[in-house]
Amino acid sequence: MNLPRRRFDTLVIGAGGGGLRAALQLAEAEANVAVVSKVFPIRSHTVAAQGGMNAALANVSPDSWHWHMYDTVKGSDYLGDQDAIEYMCRAAAHLVIDLEHAGVPFSRLENGKIYQRAFGGQSQNFGGEQAARTCAAADRTGHAILHSLYQQNIKSKTHFFDEFFALDLIKDAEGYILGAVVLEIETGQPWIIEAKCTLLATGGAGRLFRTNTNARINTGDGMAMALRAGIPLQDMEFVQFHPTGIAGKGMLITEGVRGEGGYLVNCEGERFMERYAPHVKDLASRDVVSRAIYTEVKEGRGCGPDGDYVLLKLEHLGANIIKERLPGIRQTVLTFLHFDPIEQPIPVYPTCHYVMGGIPTNRFGQVVAPYNEGAEEAIPGLYAVGECACVSVHGANRLGGNSLLDIVVFGRAAGNHIIEHLEAHRYHRALASESVEQALERLARWERPGDGESVEELRADLQKFMEQNCGVFRNEAVLEEAVHKVTEIEERLQYVRLKDQSKIFNTARLDALELENLVGLAQAVVRCALARQESRGAHYRVDYPERDDIRWLKHSLYFQGQGHVEYKPVRLKPLTVDTFPPKERVY
Repeated sequence: MNLPRRRFDTLVIGAGGGGLRAALQLAEAEANVAVVSKVFPIRSHTVAAQGGMNAALANVSPDSWHWHMYDTVKGSDYLGDQDAIEYMCRAAAHLVIDLEHAGVPFSRLENGKIYQRAFGGQSQNFGGEQAARTCAAADRTGHAILHSLYQQNIKSKTHFFDEFFALDLIKDAEGYILGAVVLEIETGQPWIIEAKCTLLATGGAGRLFRTNTNARINTGDGMAMALRAGIPLQDMEFVQFHPTGIAGKGMLITEGVRGEGGYLVNCEGERFMERYAPHVKDLASRDVVSRAIYTEVKEGRGCGPDGDYVLLKLEHLGANIIKERLPGIRQTVLTFLHFDPIEQPIPVYPTCHYVMGGIPTNRFGQVVAPYNEGAEEAIPGLYAVGECACVSVHGANRLGGNSLLDIVVFGRAAGNHIIEHLEAHRYHRALASESVEQALERLARWERPGDGESVEELRADLQKFMEQNCGVFRNEAVLEEAVHKVTEIEERLQYVRLKDQSKIFNTARLDALELENLVGLAQAVVRCALARQESRGAHYRVDYPERDDIRWLKHSLYFQGQGHVEYKPVRLKPLTVDTFPPKERVY
């Protein structure tokens, strides 16, 4: 096995906000840390996050971390783990100030404090008046955070492997994760990167669906690597559809538009959210607004020649507000719809946005799974943060403004825990050659000659089936059909061939490897969705329209290979405060 090899204390796979925040914590502690990214780091999907990051700073309205915690537990439809949610909400204010000191140019109030806007699902005093909790840098908050974290990592001498694709984790016979086999995209050369700890921060898998807000790179690579390493995925049936994607195209129109005063209307000019969420109207949580839009269209009150979208009105905000606080949204509409949202409403429809499930972790970022004695045993040497992970602060439905918070809070927490781990584990373990060979075999599979189906054709079929059979509304018949179709696609995958076998910057090979990852994740989503016979958060079953806490207040765990689903309890006990017991979730 004559491959280039490098050794580091820690390998971080993924250069979005979670990966860079963890890497910065490690680099500042003088650990030898490498970041592998399949794109140049500042092109990671965090750059697309628009609206902001939640923290109870109370700069605009009275607020407290305990109210934030209540909103997050309620938003999760009580599936979130309350110890992790308390940890996140308590840390939020400190982490925002930390980012400000790292150079993030947050928008300002006239008194000089950080600007905060209202987002869906936020309240004062445990369900009272609307709160304004989301700290924003205009509508380019993720962009500002990602660039600042990257610059701080450069300053702290983090080592970057830009445009390297992670193929698979290296795992020895005792279950330790020893690094990863990666592919240098420019040359087609596989490398071995050994590490005492490996952290997965590879983002989401929105590319499972045809219409989505995600970057082309969001193909669930880290989740799929974990599955192939024998680690189950948690709560994969919970896929969030953002209510305001540009109709027919999918690009995100931030919830911040409604936070600034924008609202939705149907073809009759009616503000229909008053019927679905009479208290908070357009600022209900995303699952509620998505189902409302879908219902309006289905019942014949959609707009446009085909009646297949609703309108998001923001002209009344005035040109100054739109130019100052929503410049990115205005530019997106000008670019893709060729009109100015200062003058016309935006056609919108729900679009796939975020995967609440992922690699199960505890609040220290350690990957946990049931193996011998407990439901949550730590996988030695493996951590995960960000959208690829499921620390379960989002439960069945994520609140807007909590994803940027998630990545910086748990990126930092994982970094701190890894520092302790490195102090106790000073030497690299022996490389597991068999695991490396398995990764190389997977790569070599795409060098088989002959004719066959194309990657593009199979990917299009997969995305179409997922959209048709596993969308905002689900039932047993369409989910059973989805399982059948995804299994059929999995079988067809072995007959796909690449026409281009070249080594140099062969993006066709990357597309094929990403498709393999997506197919594995599609199985997880549809099988978990079929198994969960209730409606909770983003998972709405027409045939089981009620939430069933007696049977289903539990996390699902999907295992590849066997294809079966197991369950584990939700952690209802917070760290220091009383539990928020499940109750009816209304807005």
